[in-house]
Amino acid sequence: MQKDITEVIKELADPVIKQEDMFLVDVEVKHKKVPEVWVLVDSEKGGVNVDICSSISRTVANLLEDENVLGGAYRLNVSSPGLSRPLSDKRQYPKNIGRTAKIKYKIDNDYLTAEGVIDTVENETIRVVDGDNGPIEIEFSQIVETKIIPKI
Repeated sequence: MQKDITEVIKELADPVIKQEDMFLVDVEVKHKKVPEVWVLVDSEKGGVNVDICSSISRTVANLLEDENVLGGAYRLNVSSPGLSRPLSDKRQYPKNIGRTAKIKYKIDNDYLTAEGVIDTVENETIRVVDGDNGPIEIEFSQIVETKIIPKI
């Protein structure tokens, strides 16, 4: 069975990203006349900067071309996920401590929402201080979606 193209790109990009002390958040391939590949990266220790993205992009582009993954012209973009994208990896939570988030989560068959400041992040849980309900402990396994709310 042939692997999905995004899986192939993830396998090629992941070791390159780890060398930069970063981690892979996601890979998206938007099909148009010329495919647009988005490699989304983040860091546990700091931010994502243009120099690191550029370095990752050059190396990943060489690997994609060596392996002929896309079979022709494409555009490669390496970027942080940005604030508009939901958090998708547990490693993204610690650096968002102190930020306001809207968290959708599920307990049994009930979908709930908490909005407040991420207070603590532990192995399997986060604590959010909700202005209306006080502190709420949420297990990562219960989280459906977490979005950071930018300060205005």
